[in-house]
Amino acid sequence: MSSETDAPRSLRDMELEVEAEGREWMRRRLEEKLQTEANRHGGVFPQSGRKAHHRRQTPMHLRTAFGTVALGVWQGKDPADGHWGCPMRERWGLSAHQRLSPALEDKLGYFATVTGSYEAAAKLAAKVGTPVEDSTIQVLVQRLGAKAEKQTQARLEETPAEKSPARAPTPLAVLMMDGFQVRFRGPGWGKKKTVQPRVEWHESKLGVFYRHEQAADGARGQLLEKVMVSWQGEGLELGRRLHWEALRGGLGRAREVLAVADGAPWIWNVVADRWGQAHQLLDFYHASQHLWSLGVALHPKDEVARRAWVEGRLHWLRHGQEKKVLREIAALPRRRGEAGKVIRREANYFAAHAGRMNYRKLDRRGWPIASGAVESGCRSRQCRRKRPGQFWTPTGLRHLDALEEARDNGHWDQLWLTA
Repeated sequence: MSSETDAPRSLRDMELEVEAEGREWMRRRLEEKLQTEANRHGGVFPQSGRKAHHRRQTPMHLRTAFGTVALGVWQGKDPADGHWGCPMRERWGLSAHQRLSPALEDKLGYFATVTGSYEAAAKLAAKVGTPVEDSTIQVLVQRLGAKAEKQTQARLEETPAEKSPARAPTPLAVLMMDGFQVRFRGPGWGKKKTVQPRVEWHESKLGVFYRHEQAADGARGQLLEKVMVSWQGEGLELGRRLHWEALRGGLGRAREVLAVADGAPWIWNVVADRWGQAHQLLDFYHASQHLWSLGVALHPKDEVARRAWVEGRLHWLRHGQEKKVLREIAALPRRRGEAGKVIRREANYFAAHAGRMNYRKLDRRGWPIASGAVESGCRSRQCRRKRPGQFWTPTGLRHLDALEEARDNGHWDQLWLTA
């Protein structure tokens, strides 16, 4: 009879076995190289170049992408400035009590920004052979996010260098902005008795920039090198951050600039502040929503008449007869009651955006007439920030935003640069 060892093994089992063997070999190899490096530098502090006084060798355990490595390193006092520390930790850019290696932090931080929660990031890490607690990932994100935000603030004080200065100027640069509501912990959070709100909703603002290149076959243009930035406070600060990334992406050499957004006043204030010469366009689908609101007010009970009125005006609006639509809306008779309030509100809305509705002209040039790029960005952000039971603090959300932007906008590797 055949023994159990003769039983056929699945391909998956053999793959996992070899993977485990490879990981153990890499862990040992890394441990060997790190110990050799520690022995070579001994107890010399990297900044002062002085050997540690009162030094003693102590064990150091570091969790890496291949498993935990155990090292013997020197600790002592730097005679140059008198501080106590571990020279090799300082040489490798590790804090005094850091237990995760930079490469492992890189992976875990990345997992945290592409999954829906810290718990999901921990599950992904375990699946790829680097098990870690979700609380550890949360603390890591806050630390890396704080560093990312600090680096962002430093970059904003510098003139951005364009990423591809040798590239031909882009025909069209597009800017879009929008916002969505996020749950925050209010001043009454955690209190048994309070008159203050335990939960508050605040707007998270999002800005998008991309290069719009017309396709060679005459099809609708291509969206290239999109960047996204966010901010929780004043819109002008969002504009400042978006402008910096846009200049880095080629805004300064774009032949023409287009701003597309909904009717929020703060957005158009930012456009006027930062990109006053840009073409401005009200998102067509937001305009259509407001036409439908007018249709309900004008024909509250007659759905057939309502649909005929709205669809007719949408056709005019979309095909170069926006002035006709605006004149008709401005001439609508004022009514009393709730319907009258809606008519007045919508008439004011269309009057405020009268110069931002040249849809046919811009569409014939192959330009976008809707703000789908920023709408989809808001949607993806909300999927991470508005999960059941999630409540944020301003600092916690800012750090996650900063880390995601470092990932998406080409600043990720700077998080691990050491002096």
